Amino acid sequence: MTKARLDNITHAALRIETGHAAAFGDSVNQVAVFVPEFAALQRHYPILFRRGDDGVLHAFAILGFDLNENLFLSEHGNWSAGYVPAIMRRGPFLIGQASDGEPVIHVDLDHPRVSSSPDKGVSVFAAHGGHAPALEAAIEALQTIHLGHQAETAFSAMLDACALIEPVRLEVALTDRDVVTFEHFETVTGERIAALNAEALDRINRAGFLEAIIHAATSLGTMQDLANRKLAAGRLR
Repeated sequence: MTKARLDNITHAALRIETGHAAAFGDSVNQVAVFVPEFAALQRHYPILFRRGDDGVLHAFAILGFDLNENLFLSEHGNWSAGYVPAIMRRGPFLIGQASDGEPVIHVDLDHPRVSSSPDKGVSVFAAHGGHAPALEAAIEALQTIHLGHQAETAFSAMLDACALIEPVRLEVALTDRDVVTFEHFETVTGERIAALNAEALDRINRAGFLEAIIHAATSLGTMQDLANRKLAAGRLR
């Protein structure tokens, strides 16, 4: 990775390729997601959790059943869902820190989306030096990721403190013979939410996490939609 702080002078001619493809790293069966995007995610993807070495729960949107399988990725460069997770929208851009500790945007110049030709891709900066639409879209995604990282530890602690999280073993029947098993994940269920007392509900709501917790639980209803995508694509094992 060749990382540089983005600026409109040094990178005035920078162009990036848009769309979605395996070449851009989009062929993955799960992607890290964040609390600020749960409302949009839960309409399209199951949201499951995995605990990191630090004990913090990290959320993932499930995109496919097999390794490198993204059932939302078409061969024509389209993403066939109404919302694309923020990490998949940020492109070659990352959040870094300036010397004063303030967040600044960096660009990975080795990223496959960075165009090597002046005739390919779209501009990052407008002719007058302002942000082009592609950069504005990336900044919006980076803001979601940044806010999500800030909330992650507190959200995880709330799930644990209120006993809302539990290991999950999901079996998804693709056909009578083809069954996919999801293990080594944790989840929030509607039953655990329903069992909360008024004090716990108020505590969660005051922390700003109640909607996100509900969205995580309801997202499990999209697992059958994911199975239907696999069947439609004819990608049985």
